[in-house]
Amino acid sequence: MLDGAGEPGPPVPLEIAASYRARTRGLLGRDGITGAILLTPASSVHTFRMRFAIDVAHLDRRLRVIAVRTMRPGRLGAIRPRARYVLEAEAGAMAAWGLRPGVRVAIATGQDLRT
Repeated sequence: MLDGAGEPGPPVPLEIAASYRARTRGLLGRDGITGAILLTPASSVHTFRMRFAIDVAHLDRRLRVIAVRTMRPGRLGAIRPRARYVLEAEAGAMAAWGLRPGVRVAIATGQDLRT
């Protein structure tokens, strides 16, 4: 992860949910998550049937954070038309990582998610 100045931030374990089935499942039925899950493509989320509050970051095509908010279970999130990805983590995690609007997220995988 990178901060607003382009400096490397802490590495965070990441799951990628790229299929319809994986995006639909997301964090449902879990009691928590270590790290984060990236939903792609996605521009909104909900927390119906979730067991814990989550932080949600909407990312644009360049993996730059558009908005970050915390959602309690049973909520419907706003649609962010510019969002291409949604990053989810346990509530409080993103503040601890320094994730805020304008920060670019770097993902170290064998594939490039930007299309």
